[in-house]
Amino acid sequence: MRLKTTALNFLKLFFLSAAFVCFNAINSFAAIKSYQVKSNEVVFKLDKGLMKIVICKDDVIEVKYTIFDEFPKFNSLIIDHKWQPATFKFDQDKANYTITTQRLKVVVNKATNAITYKNLQGETITSEGSENKTMKAATVAGIETYNISTEFNSPSNEALYGLGCHPEDSLSINYKGRNQDLAIRYMTGAIPVLLSTNGYGLLWDNYSASNFYGTVDNNTKFKYVSESGKQVDYYFFYGPDFDQIINLYRTATGKAPMYAKWAFGLFQSQDRYMSQKEILSVKDKYRDNHIPVDVIVQDWYYWDPLPIGSHVMKPERYPNPKAMMDELHKAHIHGMISIWPVFGKGTKNYDALEKMGGLTSITWDNIVTHTFDTYYDAHNPKARDLYWQQARDSLVKRYGWDAWWIDQCEPDNGTLLDARRQATFYTGKGIDYFNTYSLEHTKGIYQGWRKDIPAKRAYFLARQSFAGVQRNGATLWSSDIFCSFKAFKEQVPQGINACASGIPYWTSDIGGYQYYWKAPDWSKPEFRELFTRWFQFGAFCPIFRIHGKGERALFSDNWDAETKAILLKYDNLRYRLLPYIYSLAGRVTTDNYTIMRSLSFDFRKDPNTYNIPDQYMFGPAFLVNPVTAHGENERKVYLPKTKWYDFWTGKELNGGKTIDAPATIATMPLYVKAGSIIPMGPEMEYATQKPADKIELRIYPGADGSFKMYEDENDNYNYEKGAYANFTITWKDKTRELMISDTKGNFPGMLKHHTFNVVLVGKDKGTGVAVAQKFDKVVQYSGKATVVKL
Repeated sequence: MRLKTTALNFLKLFFLSAAFVCFNAINSFAAIKSYQVKSNEVVFKLDKGLMKIVICKDDVIEVKYTIFDEFPKFNSLIIDHKWQPATFKFDQDKANYTITTQRLKVVVNKATNAITYKNLQGETITSEGSENKTMKAATVAGIETYNISTEFNSPSNEALYGLGCHPEDSLSINYKGRNQDLAIRYMTGAIPVLLSTNGYGLLWDNYSASNFYGTVDNNTKFKYVSESGKQVDYYFFYGPDFDQIINLYRTATGKAPMYAKWAFGLFQSQDRYMSQKEILSVKDKYRDNHIPVDVIVQDWYYWDPLPIGSHVMKPERYPNPKAMMDELHKAHIHGMISIWPVFGKGTKNYDALEKMGGLTSITWDNIVTHTFDTYYDAHNPKARDLYWQQARDSLVKRYGWDAWWIDQCEPDNGTLLDARRQATFYTGKGIDYFNTYSLEHTKGIYQGWRKDIPAKRAYFLARQSFAGVQRNGATLWSSDIFCSFKAFKEQVPQGINACASGIPYWTSDIGGYQYYWKAPDWSKPEFRELFTRWFQFGAFCPIFRIHGKGERALFSDNWDAETKAILLKYDNLRYRLLPYIYSLAGRVTTDNYTIMRSLSFDFRKDPNTYNIPDQYMFGPAFLVNPVTAHGENERKVYLPKTKWYDFWTGKELNGGKTIDAPATIATMPLYVKAGSIIPMGPEMEYATQKPADKIELRIYPGADGSFKMYEDENDNYNYEKGAYANFTITWKDKTRELMISDTKGNFPGMLKHHTFNVVLVGKDKGTGVAVAQKFDKVVQYSGKATVVKL
C-alpha cells in the first residue's frame, strides 16, 4: 500500500523480452490422429500431444491442450462449479470435426486442431488463429518450464474489454490494437477475462505472469501468453450479450455474496487516523453536521511501535478499541480496519506461522521500519486458518470491527519479481501461482468470517484481485494513485474494465492517495476542484469511498462553503438512490448482474461506443460522464442511439450523436435512458435510518421499461435461505400504464406496504437531488399486483 515502486523501465524490458520468447514459439499445427467421445468431452490424440474439449454447458466450452502424452494433474483455483453432463452431437467431414450443442457449433480442423466457434446459423463468433495453441520450453528466473499461448483471429469490427485494473494505464479502454502486461504487482493487476463485442468471452485458467498482445499481424489477431504452464487451458463463453457472458463467468467461478446495506453508503477514510479520540471526533463531526456517512476506516500502523503483524492497537492511542467500536455503532457508523498479510520478526504471530511452515520467502521492504517483513503462505489452507484466527482473536471479533481492509496482497516485494517466481508455496512454485495470492488470501478470510461471524455480512476491500475473487466478498480498489486530474482520468476506464472482467465491486481513493508521497493542500482551489470532480464520480461507483493523505472529510475546513454544498449534494444523491443501488446489488447476487457497465453491455451493436473511455452506465438507467479535466465547464458526451433525459433539467435529447454537455463545477453530466424507472428514497444520514416505505418513483417516458426491486434484512445471510423479497415495476409507454407485480418472497421485518409517489419526468419536473413536491400519481401497494394509468 505504501511502497513507492520504481524501475518501471526494468519491468517493461522484462516483459518485452518475455514477448520475444513467446512470439518465437513453435506453432503447434498438430494434426489430429484419433478421438474419443465421452459423456461431456471429446479427447483428441494429436501427432504430438493431446487436446480436450469439455462441453460444460450449451454455451460454455473448456479447451485443454498439452504437448505431453497425458494431461497434468491440475486443481483449478478459479473454477468453483461442478458441471453437469451436457447433451451434444459429434460428427465429422473430410476436413473437420463438429461438436453441436443447443447454442453452439464447435468446429475443429483435423489438420491443425484449430477451433472455430459458430452459432447455430453457422456464423463465426470467433476462431483460433494460425498459431492457435502453443507450448515451448523456456527458462524463467532459472526455472525450467514452458511458455504457453493461445491466439485468436480478431476482425476489424471487434472491440475487447476486461483484463482487470491497471491504475496507471494509458487511458484507453478497448484492448483491440494494444498490449497489456498481466503480472500482478504494486500498481498493476490482472484478471484473465476478456469480453468481445462479437458476443463471446474468454477466461484463461493459468496463474503465471502473462501478457496480452492485441496488435498481432496488424491488429487482425490477439494472443494471450503465459510464462509458465504444462497445458493450455481456457474457457469460451457465448453470450452474445455481455450480461449473459458475465453470468456464465460467475456461474463458473462463483457468485458474489450480498453486502450489508451500509456498504453502499459513504466510506470516510484517511491516511491515517492516529487515535481512538480522533476517530470518535470524525464520527461526531459527521453526525453533528448531519452529513450522510456509514463507515469510518482505521488505516495502517495503529500497531506502532510493535512490528507489523502484531495485531495490537497501541494502548496509549487506543485505550479501549471495543468501547470505540461501541460508540461508532451507537451512531450507526460501521468500522473497517486495515490488516496486512505481512509479519515482522519478534511477534507471536510470526513465530506461530513459522513453526507450522506457514511463511514464504517473499519479503516486503518496510518503508517505515526499514526491515524486510515476511508474507505468510496464503496458498496453504492451514496457514490461512491460523492467519484468520490470529486476526479474529486480536482485532476483528474481539473489538467488533465490521469490515476488513485487505492491503498489500499482491504480494508486493517491489521489483524483485524473480524472488516471487522462485518462492515455494504450499501448492507449488511461485512462478506457477504468481497471480493468485489475493484470490487465496481473500478465500481464507471470507471462509473464516462466514464460520465465526455468521450473523454479519462480510465486507473486504482488497488492493488486488483475480478471477474468482468476487465469491470471497472482496471489492477491488485501484491502489495508491496520484492526486491529479491525469490520475483521475485514468481511473474511469480502469473501473469500467475491472467490472467488465466479472468483478462487480470496484472503487478508487476519491481525490487520489498521494501527492508526491505527501498530502496536497486541499484548501487550494485546484485541489478543491479535483476532489469535487472525483467525488461526483465516486457517487456513481459501486462503492463510494474517500481515502488518502490529508484531511478531506466533508466537514473539513479545507472546503469553502461552495465546495461543501456541492459535496453534500452528491452525498445526498447517493443516499437517495439507495433503493435503486441496493436493488442492483440484489441483482448482482441473484442474477450475476454488473452495476458499473461498459457501454457495450447495453449498446454492443453501436460501434461509436467502443472506444469511449470515460462514459459508462450505472445500472440500467444512468449514463455517467465524469469531468476529468481541470477548468472544464462542459464536456463532450456521446448519447447512444435511444432517447435520453438530462437528469438535472429533465430536458429530452435524442441519441446517436455527440453533444456539448453543460458541466459547471456543481454538475457532472448525467443522462437517463427513456423507459427507465428510478426508485428514490428519502434524505438520510445513514443507509438504514429510514424504511423504504415511501418511494419517489421517477419514470422517464418515451420507451417501455421495467425495474426489479430487491429488499431483505439489510444484513446477515438469511437471504441465502430465501429470506428476501422482490417485485417488478413495469412501464408501458404507449398506454401510459404502470404495473407492479406481486411481491415474491418474504423475510422478518418485511414492509407490508409501500407508497409510491410517481413522477413522470419532464422539463424541470422530477429532476435533480431534491425530493419532488408534486406527483402524477400516488400508488398504495401492499404486495398484490396492481395496474394504474397515468
